[in-house]
Amino acid sequence: MKIDGVASRTIWLEPDGWSVGILDQTMLPHTVVRKTLRTPEDAALAIKTMQVRGAPLIGVTAAYGVALAMRADPSDTSLKHTLAFLAEQRPTAVNLRWALNDLQATLASLPPKSRAAAAYARAAEIADDDVETCRRIGVNGLRLIQELANERPGEPVNILTHCNAGWLACVDWGTATSPIYQAHDAGIPVHVWVDETRPRCQGSALTAFELAQHGVPYTLIADNAGGHFMQRDCVDMVIVGTDRVTACGDVANKIGTYLKALAAHDNGVPFYVALPYSTIDWSIERGADIPIEERGADEVLRVQGRLPDGAVASVAISADGTPARNPAFDVTPAKLVTAFITERGVCEASRDGLLSLYPEKKSCAA
Repeated sequence: MKIDGVASRTIWLEPDGWSVGILDQTMLPHTVVRKTLRTPEDAALAIKTMQVRGAPLIGVTAAYGVALAMRADPSDTSLKHTLAFLAEQRPTAVNLRWALNDLQATLASLPPKSRAAAAYARAAEIADDDVETCRRIGVNGLRLIQELANERPGEPVNILTHCNAGWLACVDWGTATSPIYQAHDAGIPVHVWVDETRPRCQGSALTAFELAQHGVPYTLIADNAGGHFMQRDCVDMVIVGTDRVTACGDVANKIGTYLKALAAHDNGVPFYVALPYSTIDWSIERGADIPIEERGADEVLRVQGRLPDGAVASVAISADGTPARNPAFDVTPAKLVTAFITERGVCEASRDGLLSLYPEKKSCAA
């Protein structure tokens, strides 16, 4: 995708051939800041503080974090420590664990002197694979948008999305946004309802930013407005991403997703979840078993924005001493999901549905 008309990815290898560049997403949408990661600690901090976020991008960043560690110290002790250290940063996004397991399998049997080159090569492969996977998710989701467009020629297809499952959450294209971008590029009129997504406002700060950069029509709405627009037939479909899907099809995604699914179900609005293969956790049966990250109270008690003088600042929005809870994710049961949109096709949100696309996983499904 593009920023100010220039093609960009969210993560890349710098010209020196070893350090890793990222977009600091905590600074968007008010300023575009590119940062350089030089150590595994830098990668961990980027993941923990959400300079990079979104399950696929977290996985790629972790892979490069291992590569940075192997460049500095390729020993068995370093590899073991780095894998454990990076795994601690975000517990809900399964792509983190998936990428680290992949790097462990790639590097463990290699002699230490070969590990750095192999780690960099595998991290680059994971990044490129994410781009192609997201593109294919878009191809499969495009068909669903086209079907709705055919029912109402000339009218825009109104799509509601929650949080940011766009290219900023991946390496390129995004998951939930890939079908939208491909529909827009194909000339299908679309309009996106963008949930602000409190408390960190990934919808207003990131999804709105990237849709605007691509020229896709959108409208920002308060988190609690989605049901209202569904009741008034202003939403044709919902597409969200996910940080983890269980073997039975339960979906962990940004807090508030469950409420959107309930509203969609009550109003007969199709509710789709877009995901890559790496987000399916075949080892967990039920959504109740997914670890839910709880972040700091300040994310609820304060909000970041641009002041009239142009400065970006964090301001308090509640009385001093107010207690707050901040679960970062919730779980939407499979029964509320119309279908999954994956790189292999569209399937029912169930064990059988997932196995119809991934039959090779039958032996390892929970």
